Amino acid sequence: MNTVHLDFEAWLALATVLTGVIWLIDRLVLARRRAAGVDANWAIEFARSFFPVLLAVLVLRAFVFEPFRIPSRSMVPTLLVGDFVLVNKFSYGLRAPVFHTKFLDLGEPERGDIVVFRYPPDPTKDYIKRVIGLPGDRVAYRDEHLYLNGERVPLAERGVYDGPDADANARMLRFIEQLPGGTDHPVLQVVGRNGPNVSVTVPEGHYFVMGDNRDNSADSRVWGFVPEDHLVGKAFMTWMSIDFDDFDVRFSRIGHILH
Repeated sequence: MNTVHLDFEAWLALATVLTGVIWLIDRLVLARRRAAGVDANWAIEFARSFFPVLLAVLVLRAFVFEPFRIPSRSMVPTLLVGDFVLVNKFSYGLRAPVFHTKFLDLGEPERGDIVVFRYPPDPTKDYIKRVIGLPGDRVAYRDEHLYLNGERVPLAERGVYDGPDADANARMLRFIEQLPGGTDHPVLQVVGRNGPNVSVTVPEGHYFVMGDNRDNSADSRVWGFVPEDHLVGKAFMTWMSIDFDDFDVRFSRIGHILH
């Protein structure tokens, strides 16, 4: 059963319903009084002005695109702290606002997708990771190598990583990983630090996700699988990027398509 949390979407939906009810009463009843010379009060004027705006924002946010800010280093180098990404809300089906119940199935995640989801241990929080294992996949991670269905996933070293959000107190190596059926993507490893080892089979209706910054990511290796009904959408573009340490805009990352 889905739990309702009073987050921004819930307050937006509530404001839309309240202004919508006032707007409807005004159209059906109060408009006649105004025609007779009775002025509308401030609440009616507010609802008439803002209901269309709130409804448009709610529809866009719930069914089309939603912005998210990246707060952690778990997806470096693909995503940096301070990146703002757009998430396609209809990639994996349309869900009712607030209740998150799917009413139209439009597709399922694929290996390599970067997904936003409600964090299973605390659904009030949104996380972003990369899909590694699909339902039925056998996933193993040991000695800094990923295995899918008994096959070792190719991993090609690309040298030392000393770019943005690098670990200041450790040496990091950059690799290109080739997921079967997915696009190649970069991953980072910290020399001398091994991520948690796991060996699991992904149950039906669930997904195994990992961060690209493999040794600095709490993901399915730690807290388990992502249920399908926790999916929010597919991240597909960086629309803004700000280095909050120096308050600089990273113009080169604006419009970057995510893979």
